Amino acid sequence: MDRFIFFLVIVISVVFLDLTTKNIAVKLLSNKDITIIPDILDLTLVWNKGAAFGIFANSPEWIRKLALLGASSIAVLATAVYAFSKRKELSNLETIFLGLIAGGAVGNLYDRFILGKVRDFIDFHILNYHWPAFNIADASITIGIAGFIFNELYLKKRLKNKQDDKI
Repeated sequence: MDRFIFFLVIVISVVFLDLTTKNIAVKLLSNKDITIIPDILDLTLVWNKGAAFGIFANSPEWIRKLALLGASSIAVLATAVYAFSKRKELSNLETIFLGLIAGGAVGNLYDRFILGKVRDFIDFHILNYHWPAFNIADASITIGIAGFIFNELYLKKRLKNKQDDKI
């Protein structure tokens, strides 16, 4: 399968999973929270008007739209262009990580553009110390970035060292 098609399949899968879980969360969590693991994980609907962790949430709407829609659009476009331009050089792992980043960005971009705010619902916490609520798109972006960086800094060097040892 062509790398770019593989990339697009991942992007579309992430967007589908993200939007589906957000729709379910809105239906199930509008009037209640659901505890999954006591004192660790709850499902709680939070409408985030800002960026990651609520940044820009209290800014005027035009600033939020300009900054968030622009930044999200640029992130998606840059990731897709990079993936397309390097499609013959990227490993499957790199393609997956880029697809996670782009898919997550598209999922949140949809919410920002259509709804004006992002639907977050995963509430990870330890007792009363809460991580900001997030969604599948946020998790995909985070995993994609962390994985891509880990691959660049560790896995590629390790593979290169193994190849150098064989010479």
